[in-house]
Amino acid sequence: MEIVIETERLILRKFTVEDAAFILELLNTPDWLRFIGDRNVRTLEEAENYLLNGNIRSYREYGFGFYVVVIKETQESIGICGIVKRAGLEDVDIGFAFFQQFMGKGYGYESASAVLKYALIDLKIKRIVAIVDPENVGSIALIKKIGLQFEKMIQISPKDIELMLFGI
Repeated sequence: MEIVIETERLILRKFTVEDAAFILELLNTPDWLRFIGDRNVRTLEEAENYLLNGNIRSYREYGFGFYVVVIKETQESIGICGIVKRAGLEDVDIGFAFFQQFMGKGYGYESASAVLKYALIDLKIKRIVAIVDPENVGSIALIKKIGLQFEKMIQISPKDIELMLFGI
């Protein structure tokens, strides 16, 4: 287990293929499907490929990616938080997603503020942005709480909805 960030209550660690069951469950939660989108991952094998071609590749290519958010006390994986370089976005993007039962407990703020600090200070990334569905009020509130400010509406590809772009 490769720990990247530790906070008071949380560990943020790199994904491995052993996280396939966790990511399979997270990618198919109602909030993920509604606000992030269907990734068409329905089996453990598809989840392993999703990890290998996504986060694990991102660690190799960029030195960062999304991380598994784990509660220190229970060792329970509760969501993801991290930064990614997305096609169609000029800047590095911070993002997060949590299982419903762990929302509203401060884990999102704790992990996202730690990731933002890590990106700006340790990785020396000059600019961080966040993209969000305008209907995702919870994520918008968290993005603002960690200090990003609304800049404009963007459309990453013609088939996508318009998203709010925040930056710092």
